[in-house]
Amino acid sequence: MTDNNTIIDVKNLYKTFDGKKMILQGISYKIKKGEKLVIIGPSGGGKSTFLRCLNLLEKPTYGEIWVKDKLITPVDPYLHFDVIKASMTYGKMFDKYKAENSDLSEEEIVQKIIAEIKEKDLLNEKNEGRAYKALMKQIYLENYIQIDLARQKMGMVFQHFNLFPHMTVKENITFAPVKLKLKTPEEASAKADELLARVGLPEKADAYPSQLSGGQKQRIAIVRALAMDPEVMLFDEPTSALDPEMVGEVLDLMKQLAAEGMTMLVVTHEMGFAKEVADKVLFMSDGIIEEEAPPTEFFEHPKSPRLQQFLKSVL
Repeated sequence: MTDNNTIIDVKNLYKTFDGKKMILQGISYKIKKGEKLVIIGPSGGGKSTFLRCLNLLEKPTYGEIWVKDKLITPVDPYLHFDVIKASMTYGKMFDKYKAENSDLSEEEIVQKIIAEIKEKDLLNEKNEGRAYKALMKQIYLENYIQIDLARQKMGMVFQHFNLFPHMTVKENITFAPVKLKLKTPEEASAKADELLARVGLPEKADAYPSQLSGGQKQRIAIVRALAMDPEVMLFDEPTSALDPEMVGEVLDLMKQLAAEGMTMLVVTHEMGFAKEVADKVLFMSDGIIEEEAPPTEFFEHPKSPRLQQFLKSVL
């Protein structure tokens, strides 16, 4: 459980790959609403893995991640329930129930869906004598929709844009909100127009990613994340793949978001951005947060020898 001002609460987070290589080693950290955190450190230190674990693009090996009052890490790390299948099943059933029960709220529809899935799926498990698996599925299903909704509060921007090449700019922006039933096609289209105007690219709505510069692609990637109305934005080295002359336009947009109060976690090598925007700068090395401080203290009075050495190499 988190306090009212904490939007993400990470507790004792571990991540290993192949059961051998330890990437994250027991990280615990609270991220406050409206906070701007910049994470720096050497390659391989766990920065990107940490971000990817926060929205479950990487499955944590151990530990808890709370988004507000929702625990989003799997209840049982050994339970590989088919999330994609569950999502598809939920989507189809939601449409069916909504059409048949227009007087019900979305929360009431969700509860009906959970009850129906549990009744059918858990009965099969119990009939086959898999009591423990049935119990774990029940716990997972009761939390699945809430987990998915909590994850939707986090927008993520990647180093390499990850735009769909076969879709226009506007289609890239509207696809997820419509697919996830967050907006009607008309609402998503209006939101896309608003966001494109905001970033100075309204004329690119019908263009394809191949027709954009690197800086334009990254601004569209940010817009795509904003179209989901996130409460937190995660940026994983958003300027490292850009030509130097295009970096400024992306950083300017990120600064604008920061000034508007968006909660942000940014992995970057842009030290000027960290000094100007961050409330705190975190230094990650060897899978731990080795040091953290407000920018002035962090850059002018680093404490750990490892951070001192790192700053000498990048400043």
